[in-house]
Amino acid sequence: MTDEINRQRLDGKVAIVTGATGGIGEATAKLFLQLGAKVMLVDIEGEKLTATLERLTPLGEVGGSIAEAADEQSIAAAAATTIEQFGGLDIMVANAGTVGTAKPVELLSVAEFEATIRTNVIGIWLSMKHCVEPMKARGAGSIIALSSVAGCIGFPAISAYAASKHAVYGLVKTAALELGPYGIRVNAVGPGPIDNQMMASLEHQLSPDDPAAVRSQLEASIAMGRYGTNEEVAQLIAFLASDASSYCNGSIYMADGGFIAA
Repeated sequence: MTDEINRQRLDGKVAIVTGATGGIGEATAKLFLQLGAKVMLVDIEGEKLTATLERLTPLGEVGGSIAEAADEQSIAAAAATTIEQFGGLDIMVANAGTVGTAKPVELLSVAEFEATIRTNVIGIWLSMKHCVEPMKARGAGSIIALSSVAGCIGFPAISAYAASKHAVYGLVKTAALELGPYGIRVNAVGPGPIDNQMMASLEHQLSPDDPAAVRSQLEASIAMGRYGTNEEVAQLIAFLASDASSYCNGSIYMADGGFIAA
C-alpha cells in the first residue's frame, strides 16, 4: 500500500502550469507543491502572477514566467526558464484558456471566433510542442490539456469555445500516439460547470439581467446537483500527472458531476 500511495506523490518532478492565476490553475499549482513537485507558474497577467507567487511560495519551490499562451516565443521562453531554474521538465498542464464570446453562430465575428481558437487551441498546442524535447530528455513525462464537457457535446451560444475544446481532444489523441513510444503520456481533463470566474463570466454573458438563473438551470442538469470546485478538478489533474496513472494515455477524463451522463 505504501508503494501505491507513493505513486500518487510528485516528489522530484518539475511541472509547468499555464493559466496559473486562474481558479483551476492556482488550485493545481498549490496541490502539486503539496505533493512535492517544483512548479513554474505561467500566466499573461503579471500582477496576478506576482500575487499568486506570494501565496504559493511558502508551500515549496515555485517560480513564475509571464507568457501569452498563443505566443510561441514567450511559451518557449517559459519552458527554457523552467529547465534553467529546476533542471528539467516532467509535467505540463496546458490550462490557459478563455470562454470567449457567447453568441449564436450567425452573430459571431471572425475576430471573436479566431480569438477563442487562438488561445484555446494554438495555446495548448504550443504548450505541448515546447515540452516534448525536455520530456524526451527525461525519458518520460505527462501532458495534461484542459478541455471541457463542451469538448464532447454541443453547447448553445458558445460555438467557438465548443469547437476549440473538441480540437483539444483531437490534439491529445494524436500527441498520445506520437509520444507514447517515448514514455510521454498525453491526456485531457474535461471540467463541467465549475464555481469560478470563467463560469461566472459565461453566466453573465448568457443572461446579463439574471446570471443566477443560468446557474440554477445548469445545476438542475448535473446529476450531483451542484457546480464543482477548482480543487476537485486539480485532484484529477494531479492523478494524471502522477505515476498512479501510468497506463492512462490519449483519453479525456471528466470532472463534471455527471453533467454529460444523460
